[in-house]
Amino acid sequence: MKSISDLKVRIFADGADKAGMLEMYRNPLIKGFTTNPTLLRKAGVSDYQEFALDILRSITDRPISFEVFSDEFDEMETQARKIAGWAQNVFVKIPITNTRRESSAKLIGRLSQIGIKLNITAIMTLDQVWEVAQALNKEAPAYISLFAGRVADTGRDPVPLMAAAVEMLRPYPRFDLIWASPRELFNIFQADLIECPIITVTNDVLKKLNLICKDLHEYSLETVKMFRDDAVKAGYVL
Repeated sequence: MKSISDLKVRIFADGADKAGMLEMYRNPLIKGFTTNPTLLRKAGVSDYQEFALDILRSITDRPISFEVFSDEFDEMETQARKIAGWAQNVFVKIPITNTRRESSAKLIGRLSQIGIKLNITAIMTLDQVWEVAQALNKEAPAYISLFAGRVADTGRDPVPLMAAAVEMLRPYPRFDLIWASPRELFNIFQADLIECPIITVTNDVLKKLNLICKDLHEYSLETVKMFRDDAVKAGYVL
């Protein structure tokens, strides 16, 4: 089993809690950051731009993605241009479609052609990966976020899908595939095995990094002690 330092996959922290983001920023293993409106709302963020500009004053040297939230492509474009202007390390997240299932490909192409760094999000199929790859400016850096975790939530094995996407994007060195929405720490090793460039990981999962290569006999004993201690604290009797 590889140690975390031997992995080639780059780990991005996925979240919108300032304290958690800054904690991960101090970890040299974390190579970038992603957010989305759902995470921002969950974190209690009320002013999107104020939060973003605040965090960008601290996170200056690693990529960080912020998402548009309009459902209309003209307004998405306006928002994307504004978000891109916040800092040089910003990638603008554009959903693969709007809520009416209308493709974002034309917007993706326009934004990419003018040099805006993009992160295309909410992708779950290979045809969507291909559509995005054809729309993007081949000379501009971009992330393509394939939601492996949500695919797994449907009972499908995401590994063959992710491996096929890696191969599909090999001719495009400026595009980095992201293994998005992982559900467990082991997904980091799966992503590394198929040579996926990036995986986004929530703080809850990242807190398990200290478990990597842990002795399983010791882990077993700790689990036994946990069960015993909780039974004693609860005062259970039979």
